[in-house]
Amino acid sequence: MAKQSTGRNRQRRERGSIDPDDIIAGAFELAEVVSIDNLSMPTLGKHLGVGVTSIYWYFRKKDELLNAMTDRALREYLLAVPLPASDDWRESLEQYAHTMRQAFLGNPILVDLILIRTTLSPRYSELGAKHIESLVARLVDAGLNFDDAFDTFSALQLHLHGSIVLTRLHQKSKAADPAARTYYEDLAISPESTPILAQAAAHGHTGGAPDDRNFEFGLLCILDHAERLIEARVASATPRGAA
Repeated sequence: MAKQSTGRNRQRRERGSIDPDDIIAGAFELAEVVSIDNLSMPTLGKHLGVGVTSIYWYFRKKDELLNAMTDRALREYLLAVPLPASDDWRESLEQYAHTMRQAFLGNPILVDLILIRTTLSPRYSELGAKHIESLVARLVDAGLNFDDAFDTFSALQLHLHGSIVLTRLHQKSKAADPAARTYYEDLAISPESTPILAQAAAHGHTGGAPDDRNFEFGLLCILDHAERLIEARVASATPRGAA
């Protein structure tokens, strides 16, 4: 069970004793308790022990505060994660996918700020683009042409982000209504009417669920396809009769 805000236990700050970094840090603390959706300037003021006008002095509205939180989240969590060190393109993309998925699933606030809200400052939009550029470049270096390299990474990113967002939306639904169920949990499966689905369920499959098993299968499909494209391109460039 989430703890209640600790604002009541804080000493009231003196006017002018708070700065933007304190406000952003406090917003992250409070969001862990009440969520990004329920974060408000008055509740943040109570949490920090300051008047709400002290917050409005730096952030005129909630969106400005969320933008600053997003920039910090990118800087301290995602862009701070080093790119995979492996020279093998496939291994490096697998590492990237697993590292990013673990980072997001381990901190739901990142999902709310970066993948669901999706508002980045110009600076971090540029850094994010450079981050992606370096990963696509590895695919080009591995032997894919520009179009296939970009499509491969785009498919991987869509698969990665889609599975994370679906997981987060399910968490939000459960938080709002513990009895809430997703479409894949509500399928009417029985050995008589749907024998194949019943057998799959008995083997631990959940159709359409953003779980580890389905994520890994989708990731392998993307990487296997890219590998076949590389092999085909190498074969077409090899002269006939060459060893």
